[in-house]
Amino acid sequence: MANYYCMIAGLPDIDLQDTKPGMSIEDMREQCEEVLTPKDRKLLFYFFLHFDCVNLVKLLKDSEAAIDQWGNFSLEQLRDLIMSATELNFNVHRYPAFMSIFAREFAFNKDKAGYFPEDEMAFQFLDYAIQTCPSRMMRRWYKLNLDITNILTAMLARGQGWSVGDFIKGEGEVQEMIRENKTKDFNLGLEFDYIPQLMKIVDEEDPVRKEKMIDAFKWIWLDEHTFFEPFSMEAVFAYLCKLEMQERWAKLDVEQGKETFQKIIDDLRSEAKVPEEFVAPNMAQKGMTR
Repeated sequence: MANYYCMIAGLPDIDLQDTKPGMSIEDMREQCEEVLTPKDRKLLFYFFLHFDCVNLVKLLKDSEAAIDQWGNFSLEQLRDLIMSATELNFNVHRYPAFMSIFAREFAFNKDKAGYFPEDEMAFQFLDYAIQTCPSRMMRRWYKLNLDITNILTAMLARGQGWSVGDFIKGEGEVQEMIRENKTKDFNLGLEFDYIPQLMKIVDEEDPVRKEKMIDAFKWIWLDEHTFFEPFSMEAVFAYLCKLEMQERWAKLDVEQGKETFQKIIDDLRSEAKVPEEFVAPNMAQKGMTR
């Protein structure tokens, strides 16, 4: 396993409540290209693939749309993907197959009631990462994100009186429990220690604060899962994930945003219990809790 002590030790410290990112994702990417081993650069592909998926949906909806430059694929490559998938009915091997399939089926699905291409693509990306990413920590990160999305979606659907099962994506223990249980927390609290925190997030009425609470929860999870390997590839990945969250919130009001995030993080750290299946092996063996 590669150790990136010099690289990570030289990175600026970042906090979610900071309103000015210490560095840009593009700067971080350049460092990664220079320092990471070829094997680890392949892992980094998953982080930037998320942006490719967003860009693909934009282009399918508007062929002249401006795209985010953070992805793995250029505008020309994405247009090639769309043309190959839709006009030639062909999956080009250099692109993940789910992207070509999504592009080919978009024309048939876009006008269907209840079809939200951004949500469907987000699920397809998470499922792909969960199934194929070689890094165990990264797979767990993407699984956590899918579980959180399903749980929050289920609570929203239930509150609106909709059929919960119609909105749940994927297959797994969490999805099965959500579809089968009628209790407030779908009995997930018996299996997953982080559910009480999510219930508090669900009950938050302010949508902006709710989003902040979700990101604060994820930030703490990343801290926990890189604590014992702070100079690993997984730590590099965690730093990028944090940088993305930080940049997203950088436009918030300086003082109000900082105070809100600090309180949220302090509250979560004092109450959080990371679910056992997401805890690093060393932490589980030592019986450490916060």
